[in-house]
Amino acid sequence: MGEMRVRIKYAKQGLMKYIGHLDMMRAFQKQLRRSAVDVVFTEGFSPHMSMSYAFPLGVGMTSDSEYVDVDLNLSGSGRELTARLNETSPEGVHFLDARSIPLGKANKGMALVAAADYTLTLRELDSAPSDWKGRLKEWLSGEQILVKKKTKKSEREINIRPLIYKAEIDPAPRIIQGIADDAPAAERRGDLYLQLSAGSEDNLRPDLCMEAFFRDQGWDYHAGIFLLNRDEVYAQKMEEGGGRFVPLIALGEEIL
Repeated sequence: MGEMRVRIKYAKQGLMKYIGHLDMMRAFQKQLRRSAVDVVFTEGFSPHMSMSYAFPLGVGMTSDSEYVDVDLNLSGSGRELTARLNETSPEGVHFLDARSIPLGKANKGMALVAAADYTLTLRELDSAPSDWKGRLKEWLSGEQILVKKKTKKSEREINIRPLIYKAEIDPAPRIIQGIADDAPAAERRGDLYLQLSAGSEDNLRPDLCMEAFFRDQGWDYHAGIFLLNRDEVYAQKMEEGGGRFVPLIALGEEIL
């Protein structure tokens, strides 16, 4: 089949949420070697694996949508690749899909990210009144939500409401299943679903969104009140019809 760029999607759950991005990169490189995957290396005085991550995950958050683009000399199918990686993956890491994408900087995941889905689950039940969901619905109905954004030189207020694309309270459970999975599909349940702007320009984190909500209600907020899971990462959809965004994995072609 020869050399190709492969976009790999995997889940990062459980205790793996405490592993930082750089350590995760190193662990994945070791796993590629253990799995005997033929990775393409860069040329020059310091060769390294030709790979890039689309949207690094913050420590403390779980995810069903980690994306990494890797150049491989692949001889089998995408199904065979994910199955092989799952055989050597640590607990909490599960490979879901692998598809070929065109070469070139314009197709790199990190340059395409435009939005992301999140599922939030209230972990500390005594941190908010029982009617918090109703108050959240009312809060989201406004046209303006101001938060302070700090830079190295200044601090200014920005309106984050246009960056909240969708919000659904008590969403239906999501189904997570990989292309090589034989076991029954897993479910992701939560109290709140958010689709937020993402990427290098207008990136809105779900914890910042909920911190603003708690602040406006006069409630104390701290990291850990919500369990945060990233469900999917999207690129802007170029053609008309079928919604505004497309999952990064859908931009690739199946490897048969």
